[in-house]
Amino acid sequence: MSFNNLDALYRQVIMDHYKNPRNKGSLGDGNLTVDMNNPTCGDRIHLTMKVEDGKVTDAKFEGEGCSISMASASMMTQTIIGQDVETATKLSHIFSDMIQGKDYDEEDLDLGDIEALQGVSKFPARIKCATLAWKAMEKGLHDHH
Repeated sequence: MSFNNLDALYRQVIMDHYKNPRNKGSLGDGNLTVDMNNPTCGDRIHLTMKVEDGKVTDAKFEGEGCSISMASASMMTQTIIGQDVETATKLSHIFSDMIQGKDYDEEDLDLGDIEALQGVSKFPARIKCATLAWKAMEKGLHDHH
């Protein structure tokens, strides 16, 4: 597959998550709530997560922003549901490395659609957009402990 086709495929995945976000909405009270924004781009996220027995059992997000930040939030919630807190945090670190164009350690974790955001590393201004939801998730899990 040529690089251009790959780029086009990744763009489709990103646009799909942007137009049809997974886990959009809010969980009821008594769950972890994190609000974060990225003033440079005007991205805002309101993330709610349910953690039971050290596992993220549910996650939902609301917000507004560019396609990259919203697609990333959609992918992030999809990826962390069912993971234990440690794995979710590890995935966030892997994602952060990947998005900054560093070598990242996949550790046999299936990144799934997240890999579609790899190309963002070529656009440093967009890195904050892509990592916003992940930073919110990490903060929520960290504050929870």
